[in-house]
Amino acid sequence: MSSPQDLVTSALRLIDPETAHHAALVALRSGLGSRARADRWPRLKTSLAGLELPNPIGMAAGFDKNCEAPDALLAAGFGFVECGTVTPRPQEGNERPRIFRLSEDRAVINRLGFNNKGLDAFADHLGARAHRKGVVGANVGANRDSTDRAADYVLGMGRVWKHAAYVTANISSPNTPGLRGLQERGALEDLLGRLREARGMLEAAHGARPLFLKVAPDLDETAVRDIAELALAYSLDALIVSNTTLQRPPHLTSDNREEQGGLSGQPLFQISTHVLRLFAQVLDGRLPLIGVGGVENGLTAFAKLKAGATAVQLYSALVYQGPSLVARILDELDGLLAAEGVDSVSEIIGAEARA
Repeated sequence: MSSPQDLVTSALRLIDPETAHHAALVALRSGLGSRARADRWPRLKTSLAGLELPNPIGMAAGFDKNCEAPDALLAAGFGFVECGTVTPRPQEGNERPRIFRLSEDRAVINRLGFNNKGLDAFADHLGARAHRKGVVGANVGANRDSTDRAADYVLGMGRVWKHAAYVTANISSPNTPGLRGLQERGALEDLLGRLREARGMLEAAHGARPLFLKVAPDLDETAVRDIAELALAYSLDALIVSNTTLQRPPHLTSDNREEQGGLSGQPLFQISTHVLRLFAQVLDGRLPLIGVGGVENGLTAFAKLKAGATAVQLYSALVYQGPSLVARILDELDGLLAAEGVDSVSEIIGAEARA
């Protein structure tokens, strides 16, 4: 039987995707979201870069760009929530329409372009929940017209550091021209060096926080090795693998498949999991990985964990399956662990490589 929330999700799919997204956020802020205890499954308790998580299923950045509903998302069962991407100054993003459902492919294409209300609004919202429980991270980016994008990341990290459980530098959106160039070795060394310098001062003032880097799925093996090497050299705490893809797998059937932007959802699963495996092989357990892309049920979450992820994040699957999906995934994942005869989700991380 469908839950009331899932019936609402079905209704929202009948209207423009961006309008539906805003309506979903309003509903969450109004207390109309699903409810599930994130710690209901003892086997799923885990740790990520020093953060204690009730379960390894996280809300990916992009859903709550302005940090308006993190506690409602935690109440739906997520083990952790990542808000953003936030840029120093507010920006409108790209022209609408800029979100496209590919219903036949269980996918989404977006070319939003970091639309958000800016750091001031984000930091106010994040600070307002400072003493509440739950792991809420902040994902920071650069303004489209910035003349010094690395400085934008330093500024963003500085503003959110005090109240964020962790900070992610997102250098992998395909919808801000040139942004993915920050993944190239020279640019990445400059960015990570500046972040490390600023981080030292922030830790002295406000204490330690994990610092993550979010990368694209469209990387070759050389880029994977370079990013992994620099992530270790500059003391990052985890890599998030991955963002949306510019690839268009030939099996896509939706009329919207040729729209420009980043593809997410089910067709991203194989692409992102392949890159996750590459990072897992190169890093060999020296740095945690967060697997993102195409997670839509317990099996896909399980596969990411076995491929080397310590935790996973999802977003697009909620468009099609509704907020009660989180509890269903946790239930399915717990059942898969029981079938494997393991007592903790941590026991299966990277199991694929050990088989």
